[in-house]
Amino acid sequence: AALNDPRVIDAIQSGANRRIALCFVEWSGAGAQKVVVDWTLIDGADAARKFSDALVEAPRSFADRTSISGAIDFSMEQLARAPFESKRRTIDVSGDGTHNSGRGLLAAREDALAQGVTINGLVILSERPLPWNPEHTNPPGGLKKYFEDNVMGGPGAFVMVAESFQSFGQAIIAKLIAEIAAAPSASTTGMAPPR
Repeated sequence: AALNDPRVIDAIQSGANRRIALCFVEWSGAGAQKVVVDWTLIDGADAARKFSDALVEAPRSFADRTSISGAIDFSMEQLARAPFESKRRTIDVSGDGTHNSGRGLLAAREDALAQGVTINGLVILSERPLPWNPEHTNPPGGLKKYFEDNVMGGPGAFVMVAESFQSFGQAIIAKLIAEIAAAPSASTTGMAPPR
């Protein structure tokens, strides 16, 4: 629904390139990543609707641990095989807990940043901590600060907060608009046609 929001479509069509390319990945534990909707050019309402319909129809892939490093590494693989070229590449990490599986998170983040990729975060707050591991969803200083310190990075990077799973859709709308609006001008970037 967020991708179909008129404000998001307007942001896409008001940008220098008047289009963006998206790939949607679900992730969980260290070996649990999956492309749910592959690279798609979004240049208006029809393309956005087709992409979002594919998301709605897909079953949830995983319910496992939380390997943010695995998500970043897998996303980097998807960027490397993208059928489009762009000087601006962004990984969006949405999550409701801290990294607890796979290789070191800071190493994965630094590897991505070294290749010029920006990583943004969308934190989903939990009202109740997990009884068996309260610091996973509510680390010292809060989950937003955890994402700011350990996940986000690169030019213009930011972390947004969804106060609950119910407010996630509105947070996604705000996040998409912020990312699209932050795109460099046409003089510094361009999206080439499919390879």
